[in-house]
Amino acid sequence: MSNRHIAGNARRRLSVRKAVAARLLALAMAAFPLVACDPVSLTLFGVGTAAGVSHTLSGIAYKTFTAPQKKVSKACSIALDRMGIAVEKRETGTDGVETITAKALDRSIEVVLEPLSPKATRMRSTAKVGILMDQATATEIILQTEQALAGVK
Repeated sequence: MSNRHIAGNARRRLSVRKAVAARLLALAMAAFPLVACDPVSLTLFGVGTAAGVSHTLSGIAYKTFTAPQKKVSKACSIALDRMGIAVEKRETGTDGVETITAKALDRSIEVVLEPLSPKATRMRSTAKVGILMDQATATEIILQTEQALAGVK
């Protein structure tokens, strides 16, 4: 073989490697925007499902009410009763945070009411089925509490 033939093969191999590298780079650049798609879709889904209720990816639902803790607690009791969820225990810590533990069939439920000020209360709701979180039930507890709060004096 001549040196010219060997040099031509080396150039072709280099050209093929460059083409493969360019394709891989183009594929990586095309896939990069997809990395953020799931959080965007989850956010858009969350906005449409329950306005005013914040969620975490772990299945916990939050809402802050412009109402004293005593009123929110009463409304929460009405909501849980309306949903047929039995309250098992209520505890209030020295910091004023109230924790309500409840049970609904195979779900264990915890609602935490945290006074932010004399006129604002933050509610955190979690519902678990074994080790899995049930975000729909946690959200519904907050929404039912919001409805009940309208009738609490």
